[in-house]
Amino acid sequence: MSGDNEADLIELAQAGDTKAFEKLYRANVGKIHALCMRLCGCKQLAEDLTQEAFIRAWQKLESFRGDSAFSSWLYRLSSNVAIGYLRQQNKWKMVNFDEISNETILGTDSVHEERPDIEKSLQCLPDQARVVVILHEYLGYQHNEIAQFTGMAVGTSKSHLFRAKSMLQARYRA
Repeated sequence: MSGDNEADLIELAQAGDTKAFEKLYRANVGKIHALCMRLCGCKQLAEDLTQEAFIRAWQKLESFRGDSAFSSWLYRLSSNVAIGYLRQQNKWKMVNFDEISNETILGTDSVHEERPDIEKSLQCLPDQARVVVILHEYLGYQHNEIAQFTGMAVGTSKSHLFRAKSMLQARYRA
């Protein structure tokens, strides 16, 4: 973090220093916005969820103990905010995965030329299966975490992933 130690910034922010929190915000906002885009697929909603995540981070900053990286803590908190919103609003069916590009899912520095167009492949999946694929395969969450985020059973998460992989494999072979 250009000249500022992240641990020092966190400590200052926990003490109420808004300038320190602003530096943490600037260092992480891009990653958090990308996460929200992956989960909701809508730019405006992703912006709103990103802001909500940072508001929640400010409110809960004292609960950060340093057991993990700050970015990991923030990522988890932001995932909870986005998935909680989608679940609360029953937006599973409203998530517009048509707006998600390969760069949104994989990041601009990822290159997967040998794979079929991910955007089109994800579009063929049912909504909940897409969310499970994104959370499990791209964001690295385990099924118990996905179940907790989404309110579905662990077995349902596993079934969605298995079904999605089967559908994608069939599409890749075609």
